[in-house]
Amino acid sequence: MSKGNVHKTNVMRMLDQRKIHYEMTEFPWSEDHLDAETAAEKLGVLAEEVYKTLVTIGKQTGPVVAVIPANQEVDLKKLAKASGNKKIEMLHMKDLEQTTGYIRGGCSPVGMKKLYPTFIGKEAEEMSAIYVSAGQRGRQIKVAPLDLAKMVRASFAEISIEKDSGARGTNPQNS
Repeated sequence: MSKGNVHKTNVMRMLDQRKIHYEMTEFPWSEDHLDAETAAEKLGVLAEEVYKTLVTIGKQTGPVVAVIPANQEVDLKKLAKASGNKKIEMLHMKDLEQTTGYIRGGCSPVGMKKLYPTFIGKEAEEMSAIYVSAGQRGRQIKVAPLDLAKMVRASFAEISIEKDSGARGTNPQNS
């Protein structure tokens, strides 16, 4: 749990309620640089430690959430398979806030309007902590991936690829 007189986001309050330990970090942001790689740079951590939250739509399941490293892209075919969908596509940006309650650059896997099927990149399973959005631009929480997975009932799966590897994946909703 976070300590001190910090204005808490809903994400932080939810983690506090579940007694899940986290650390909140802040960094300056701008409309032109809302991506997770910029967040990692501003926080002074490796891009593979910062995870972005992407929202997709599955033909069978509806919204599906992918939480992947900042320096990777979602592999839509792998995510479709992991989520039980035949096909999956990125949620249109115009629908992000209505679907999740979050805006681009502040989308967190914790505290969405509904608990959607959520998948965290398999590589996080072995890490002691990762950074994810605290639900507000310029704020991240550092949390144990296993605690995060329990909080949002996520599964760990191979759902991402290295950027520019030629596979079909996009990340318009970096957080």
